[in-house]
Amino acid sequence: MTILITGANGAVSGALLESLKGEKVRAMVRDPAKAPEGVEVVIGDLDEPSTLEDAFAGVDTVWLLTAMGPQAPHASMNAVHAAKQAGVRHVVRMSAIGAAHDAPTRNGRLHALSDHELRVSGLDWTIVKPGFFMQNLLGSISGGTMYARLGHGRLGMIDVRDIADFAAAVLTDPAPHAGRAYTITGPASISLDEAAATVGAAYQPVTDEQAHAAMLGFGLPAWVAEVSVEYGRAYAAGWGDYTTPDFAQVVGRPARSFAEFARDHDGRLGS
Repeated sequence: MTILITGANGAVSGALLESLKGEKVRAMVRDPAKAPEGVEVVIGDLDEPSTLEDAFAGVDTVWLLTAMGPQAPHASMNAVHAAKQAGVRHVVRMSAIGAAHDAPTRNGRLHALSDHELRVSGLDWTIVKPGFFMQNLLGSISGGTMYARLGHGRLGMIDVRDIADFAAAVLTDPAPHAGRAYTITGPASISLDEAAATVGAAYQPVTDEQAHAAMLGFGLPAWVAEVSVEYGRAYAAGWGDYTTPDFAQVVGRPARSFAEFARDHDGRLGS
């Protein structure tokens, strides 16, 4: 069985390649200079349908991950079409927590469109909706204080490595997961006050304006910065305050706690 990994240079798909070591994997990248090592590599761009025929040829299962942005449904649409043309059996799509037509973020509403398209495509499918990534907090501590845009809301954040392990479990044995949509979270819903305390830091929420300006200063596109602020407002209001049993039921172990994540990334949360 050949598994095609899209978004292979991203954090989630990069971790997934680690979780799939030993499997027959093909990694799709746009830039050959950034190709991961140790796996078959194919050049393709989900925004350019003409580049996908060779990438999808001979593939049994696809991990479909699209970059956040207003063009995401276009990229997902191209991938689904290419999968059908190539005779792919199963598509495992990474959506977003709370993706729905009435989601509080544009990203969630766009994902709902692509989720629906995959569901009615005629392909076997699985949809994975991960919670807030713990890795989003890397670099958030400065001078002993954690800064973030999430207010004091609680959320069931998840380690990217667990997203990868979950996806690997589904991709290597997709049949039991056909027609299923999973929301995966960490083992506990915690506030950033608690997360900061876990690593001996204080926590200081930042305003929407501060967060937006900082993200633009980091070079993020304006759309991504605006949508990130939308997520911050939703999480601050308690929108992500829950956990699910989906991860443990599929993987057979609990997801990593924030304390485990912090220990494994000692020194990368900040100074």
